Amino acid sequence: PYTATALDGRSISSTAGSTGINGTITIGDANQVGLVLAVFDLATDICDDQSIQIVKTADRAAAEPGDTVIYRLSVRNLATAPLRQLAVTDVLPLGFQFVASSPRSALGQNPVPIEADQQGNTITFRSAATLAQGEVLTIAYAAQLTPDALRGNGTNTAIANAERTDNGWDVRDGPALHRLRIQPGIVADCGTILGRVFEDRNFDGEQQPDEPGIANAVIFMDDGNRITTDERGLYSLANVLPGYRTGALDLTSVPGYALAPNQNFIEPNSPSRLVQLAPGGMVRMNFAVTPIERPAEQFTQEVNP
Repeated sequence: PYTATALDGRSISSTAGSTGINGTITIGDANQVGLVLAVFDLATDICDDQSIQIVKTADRAAAEPGDTVIYRLSVRNLATAPLRQLAVTDVLPLGFQFVASSPRSALGQNPVPIEADQQGNTITFRSAATLAQGEVLTIAYAAQLTPDALRGNGTNTAIANAERTDNGWDVRDGPALHRLRIQPGIVADCGTILGRVFEDRNFDGEQQPDEPGIANAVIFMDDGNRITTDERGLYSLANVLPGYRTGALDLTSVPGYALAPNQNFIEPNSPSRLVQLAPGGMVRMNFAVTPIERPAEQFTQEVNP
């Protein structure tokens, strides 16, 4: 006699629905033959080796900052019953920016609606479609690489979840991995320009703790780009091509101010600045200004230093 009991608490009998089975096994010559293994063939169709499968691919194996990558998620129903409430969670690597208007979905050859919810670098796709046995739901979307991608590993993961329609059990598969090789491209040679526009009260060309920054000041670069300072008079420009770069302060953006005379160096008295930016380097480009109607003591200090 034997008793079989389900360790997971689920039914092991498709007829009675019980979690245990009692029975008898007949062994010829029991005195000489030991019981090594007994196999029971239960009439049940609720246990599948794998109910759902997810595969993740991309349209390229390598990319650099500024490129756009198209990812494709294929979710296949391997169960013996249809699947519903499909959800795919995809975690993007550092420096990958999800394009919100890009997701597309198709069930076989027929387009189906797809919802995308973004929380940080985690994207969750949900579909109301029901996948019959053997059907494949395809989800495609785009992600753009930023310079921060150089600090990541280019690997993202995707997990698929669904519910069986016959017994309501949750099924899942994953993570499906895809690794994109990140190439530095032109960003490897680019540098950064940092600067500030401030009121120089002692005309030394450096900002002191009591010298305020000028907000909303505009600096024109030699390539035509314009930069606006923040509330503290600071600005920065990343991914700048190396070499000699020029910037000029637009005095019309700082009404009531003129360039402050620099008593230490002649070059900063020009309305423009010339800097040499090394590949991957960083330089400062500051602009000092002073009120047009200056106090008498400041005017005397400027004329008779």
